[in-house]
Amino acid sequence: MPGKSVKVVVAAVVAAGALAGCGGQTRVGTAALVGGDRITVSSLDQTVRDWRGQFKDDPVANQIRANSSGLAPGLGDQESETDMQGALSLLVNFRVADRVARRAGVSVPEGLADRTTALMDQRGGAGSITLASGLPRSRARDLARFIATQTAVMQKFGADLNNAQSPLTVQAAQQWGELFQRTADGMHIKINPRFGRYDAAKVDIGPVVYDLSSAETGTSER
Repeated sequence: MPGKSVKVVVAAVVAAGALAGCGGQTRVGTAALVGGDRITVSSLDQTVRDWRGQFKDDPVANQIRANSSGLAPGLGDQESETDMQGALSLLVNFRVADRVARRAGVSVPEGLADRTTALMDQRGGAGSITLASGLPRSRARDLARFIATQTAVMQKFGADLNNAQSPLTVQAAQQWGELFQRTADGMHIKINPRFGRYDAAKVDIGPVVYDLSSAETGTSER
């Protein structure tokens, strides 16, 4: 995957330094704050290290990732900030999805998560799919629950789950996306500038946006 430009990397280092020295709303060692829930840099580091160790030895995960990204299978020699961004995006989105379900008045029973896991197992293996997404196998249940949550919410919005191209399904997917964005916006998500900025519209953490406010607070808030 392409790396960040030198300019952005320097900005990230400066911003991270501001985070370490500030007494703002996030504590030192915080990767993200999501509705008051803290994801630490140390836990994110361990998550990505676990992922890399498992991913390199899983040919199915490598192939799934290559097919979905258009990149050749395999890893570089060093952990990249892109890997960290991808993992953190998912960890943030898991938390947002739980709030979305509550706002939609939808419960996600364990049975639905079980069925989602079983479906993932039929389509390459839940562990391998989770690795291909950028998280270690231990997060397979979290990924299954995220998928199950989207399924349950879209079903409430009228989706035809047997026809992904149905106008009802397309409309439900749009409603899910809009509710997800509104929910994320209301959760005041803060990302350590080292990792970038959360974009709810893209459901992802993008490149660092370095400006005066982020330098002063040590956070990048959506």
